[in-house]
Amino acid sequence: MKRKQKVGVITLGCSKNIVDSERLMNQLVLNNCRLVNDPNKADVVIINTCGFIEAAKEESINTILNAVELKNKGKIKKVIVSGCLSERYKTDLATEIPEVDVYFGTENYEGILKELGGELRHELLGERVITTPGHYAYLKISEGCNNPCSFCAIPLIRGVHRSKTIEELVGEASFLARNNTKELIVIGQDTTDYGTDIYGKRNLAELLDKLSMINGIEWIRLLYAYPSHFPKDVISVLADNPKLCKYIDIPLQHITDNVLKSMRRGISERRTRELLYELRDKIPGITLRTTFITGYPAETEQDFLSLCQFVKEIEFDRTGVFTYSAEENTPSFILGDTVPEEVKEERKAVLMEIQKDISLKKNRTLVGSRIKVIIDSSGDEDDSTQYTGRSMRDAPEVDGEVIITSDKKLQTGNFYDASVYECSEYDLFGRV
Repeated sequence: MKRKQKVGVITLGCSKNIVDSERLMNQLVLNNCRLVNDPNKADVVIINTCGFIEAAKEESINTILNAVELKNKGKIKKVIVSGCLSERYKTDLATEIPEVDVYFGTENYEGILKELGGELRHELLGERVITTPGHYAYLKISEGCNNPCSFCAIPLIRGVHRSKTIEELVGEASFLARNNTKELIVIGQDTTDYGTDIYGKRNLAELLDKLSMINGIEWIRLLYAYPSHFPKDVISVLADNPKLCKYIDIPLQHITDNVLKSMRRGISERRTRELLYELRDKIPGITLRTTFITGYPAETEQDFLSLCQFVKEIEFDRTGVFTYSAEENTPSFILGDTVPEEVKEERKAVLMEIQKDISLKKNRTLVGSRIKVIIDSSGDEDDSTQYTGRSMRDAPEVDGEVIITSDKKLQTGNFYDASVYECSEYDLFGRV
C-alpha cells in the first residue's frame, strides 16, 4: 500500500471469529496498515460478523449501522463487512444497507486486502496479531462441519469440515509460544472430527501430543468436542499427558432420545451416559463442561423435566444454556418455533439455577486446597494486591475465575499455587 491507512477491526461472535480477525490483522500490518482500537480514529472499519442465532444477527446488524452512521458523518471513509452474517445474507445486506462499501464472506482475507490495495501473504497466514491477553490464545484446527444437526446453520455458513495439517498447526502454535503464549485453547466447529478429511481417520490424539511437545506451552485445553464420535484415544491422552488440562467442553444440547433424534445428533441417551461415565472413570478429576438448548420444537414438558433430572444426576462442572433460535434453511425450521419465548427463558432459568447449586457444591470441596492458577489480570490502581486468574478447571470468558490476593507482585501470564479460602457459586477466592 502506498499510504498507511488506519484500520479498525471489530470482531463479533465466537472464538473462531477471533482467530479469523487475528490472521487478517497480521496481514493488514504486513501491508503497511496501522491498526486502531477506536473506530472514530480509523480510515477503514472492518466488521467480522456473527450470524449463528437471532441475537447474534441483531448485534451484527446494529454494529454495521453504527459504522455506517460514522461514515455518513464523515468520521470514517470506508466500511467493510465480512464474516458469518455476510456469508449467509450478503445479497440481502447489500440491498438493505447499501452504504457499506463491500461485503465479503468468511476467511476472504485476499479480497479484503485487495479492496485496500494490498496483497495476501499466504506463507504468513499462520501468524497473527493476538487480541487475547497473549498468555492464552485460540488454535483453530479445522473449519466447517459435517454434522447434520437440525438446528445449526454452521454448515450453511462455513461449509464442510476441512482440517489443517499437523505441520501447519504445530507451526502456528510454535509462533504463539515464541510470542509468550502459555495456554493453547484448541477449537473448531467439531474438534473430534479432526483429520478425517486429510488423514482418513480422527487424528486429534496425535495432534494434541505434537502440540504438547512445543517449548513454552504449559496448558492445552480442548473445546467443542462432538459427543457422537468421540475418539477413544483422546481419552488416554487427556489422562496421561501432563500438559493437557483435565478439562473438556462437550456440547450435548439435550438428553431425551426423541429430542436428540429430532436434533439429528447421532447419539442416544444411553450412549451419552456411557461416554460421560467413561470420561470420569478414565480421567480422574476431569472438569466436564457442556451446553444445552431449551425450547427446541420437539421438547415437551416431560423432556425438559428429564433434562433437569439428568443435569442433577451427572453434576456437570460447567453448564451453558441457550434458548432455541429458529434459523431459516436449517432442517428444524420446518418444525416451526412452537415453544413460546417466555417458556424457553423459564426453562433456561430453571436449568441455570440447578447448575448454580451444583457449582457451589463443587467449589466448596476446593476450599482449603491448593490449586495451580494462571494470572489473567492485575487489580486496579486502588488495589494492587488483587488479581484475577483461572485454574485448570476454567476456560476464559465462559467459566469461573479465581480471585487472588497476594502481598507480593504477581506477573500476568505466570502460574502460581494458590490456597483457596472461600468460594461463591462460580468463583474461587485464594491467596498466593
